Amino acid sequence: MTGQASMLDREEFIEQSHFFGVLLERLGQDITLQELLELCRFEVLATTKLPMAIAFLSAELKHSGVMAPGMRKISHYFTPFQTFIVEQSESDRGRFDFKTALKILKHEADYRGRSDNRQGFFFYQFETLCRNRLNYDQGLKAMSEDPLYDANWKEWILIVRRQLGFVDLADLIYGRSQEFVSYRKRHLGPDAEAEYPILFGEREGKIAYANRKKDPLFLFSAMQRQLGYPPVPKHEVVSNTLEMIPQIQRRMERLELRLKLMEDEQKHGIDITKFYSGQKVIPLDD
Repeated sequence: MTGQASMLDREEFIEQSHFFGVLLERLGQDITLQELLELCRFEVLATTKLPMAIAFLSAELKHSGVMAPGMRKISHYFTPFQTFIVEQSESDRGRFDFKTALKILKHEADYRGRSDNRQGFFFYQFETLCRNRLNYDQGLKAMSEDPLYDANWKEWILIVRRQLGFVDLADLIYGRSQEFVSYRKRHLGPDAEAEYPILFGEREGKIAYANRKKDPLFLFSAMQRQLGYPPVPKHEVVSNTLEMIPQIQRRMERLELRLKLMEDEQKHGIDITKFYSGQKVIPLDD
């Protein structure tokens, strides 16, 4: 069932968003993931291809215990980036959990169902890698294979993959923006054109230039406000500090009691009669 990924109809992404949302809502209840997939198969729209994809994932999950290999086998339906996100959540070596992956996939599928803005998708996917500390090399490769991007976008994403860490991301974006073309025309003449295909508009170019040599999160925050792509979910660390305070307090009380007993023993011995709870002490006969 493997095949080259292709763009699906919008109704497919709308149902995918619903599917990932249902998994997220019911995950953790007294039901296995395989049973949950079987229930979801009857809830999504039957006129789409999603029920068949869910049935295939359910069968693969039964045999291997994970979903990512099944998603990879039907790469004509699930994009490589979707498969990469699930694969990272199923890895035992990271802290990226399955619930966060479902949130990411739900928001992305919802965005795909209402927009085809490549700039917005690039920033959403790249910010996902950044905020959740996922593997950049594998993640950017998966992004480059997304059918949403044309040949120029695929080539540039692979350039970003090679140069990331050596060249500022803001500079890479600015160099492929219409704002950079305007800069060349102002300084080199009206006939000056870009040497590479332009992928971003003047707005994105200005934002990138304003955020050079800054924390990339400032760049992402500005782009998210201006382009309107969904906020990127990230792994939330649950603090159990408040739950630990009563435990620490009880331990301190026990330590104080032990110290007092040791002090009493050093001074004049321990009077064990005070530990008798209301019992009358009968003195021993001489």
